[in-house]
Parts: sequence; structure tokens; C-alpha cells
Amino acid sequence: MQQHTVKIKSINKVTHDVLRIVTDKPLHYNFTPGQATEVSINKNGWKDKKNPFTFTCLPENDYLEFTIKTYPAHKGVTNQLLQLTKDDELILHEVFGAISYRGEGTFIAGGAGVTPFISIFRYLQSKNETGNNRLIFSNKTKADIILESEFKKMLGDNFINILSDEKVNGYSNGQITADFIKANNSGINKKFYVCGPPPMMDAIEKQLANLGVDKKSIIKEAF
Repeated sequence: MQQHTVKIKSINKVTHDVLRIVTDKPLHYNFTPGQATEVSINKNGWKDKKNPFTFTCLPENDYLEFTIKTYPAHKGVTNQLLQLTKDDELILHEVFGAISYRGEGTFIAGGAGVTPFISIFRYLQSKNETGNNRLIFSNKTKADIILESEFKKMLGDNFINILSDEKVNGYSNGQITADFIKANNSGINKKFYVCGPPPMMDAIEKQLANLGVDKKSIIKEAF
């Protein structure tokens, strides 16, 4: 299996617990918007500890970008990423991923599950093909929303937020229900792209089934 060692060009926080890491890009390195790779840290004790992270840049960019939620309490790879600085190195492994853009629809994301959609929406924006695609984004609090201002700029009123643990004016509160999807989707017969923690994915699939959505219309990736 081919591996690539890349140097970190920049690393900064985009929310209280989400990092943006920009690295060099290997020559002839390709991926499709929505895909990911397994990443390990090029330091003793960490080279064999791989975590999947989604590319959030565009395939044509001359750099690679990852938008990564960190979990300091887990004492794993994401916690170690918090210790890294410019010029530290990451090891990239195989490119994979089941989510790719297959036509207009409703994107439903939970927390860090939004990362495959970042590259997809940036790609559509670059082609002026955002159309009537919608993003329903579920988070615990407003502070957890990743790239809120960018999504708002790209999607306008088609960017719909729902917060489970906080009530904020202008934001829906609660869980994503069948009624909520029905009220906020771009057409019940179109595609549904779903990504988030497995329990959330299961719940959304049940809601979509209740709405009569064909399984073939659901494109998903467990995060």
C-alpha cells in the first residue's frame, strides 16, 4: 500500500475543538470531493496509529487540507494532533470513501460528519453549481458549528442548523425528526446524503424510511 509523508504548512483552530491542518500535496495525488484517507503522525509511537480524516480542500488545490474534530479526553491521535506545529509530518495512507456528489439533494450531517460535505460544497461553489442543494446540520451547541459563516455564504437559506443542547434565537432546537426533514428538504424524491455518528445515521435512515425515501436515494458514510 502506497504511503506519502507530508509536511504541515499550517495548523490552527476553526472552533474550540476543531483543527484545520494544511499540508504539502504529493505529486499526482488524487481524490474525489467527499473522500478521505487514513492519517498517522510521523513520530515514534504514532506511525502505526491511523485515523480516517476527510479532505476538505478541492482536488485541484496545490495543498491538502483536513478539518478535524479533536477529542483530548481520548488520548489518541486527535489529541496528539493538538501538539503538532508547522513542519511536523503526517503519513497519508490509502484514499477511500463512499460519499461523492451524485446530483442535487439534501445533505444531513451530525457534528464532524459534515467534513465530507465541505469539499463537495466547495467544489460545487467553484463550478457555480450549488443549485438547490441543502445542508441540515445537527450540533450540540452553536459553538460546535464547523465553518458556519462559510456554509451560510455558500448556501444562504439552504443552510439549516439544529441544536440539541442549546436554545438560540434563529436556530432550531431538538433532534432531526421526519417532520423536520420534510419541512426542510429540497424535494422528497431527490438524493439524501447522510454522514455522522452511527446512532445518528441509524435514526436518520429510519426517519427517511418513514417518509418513503427509497434506499437507493440515500448516499451515506458512517463517521
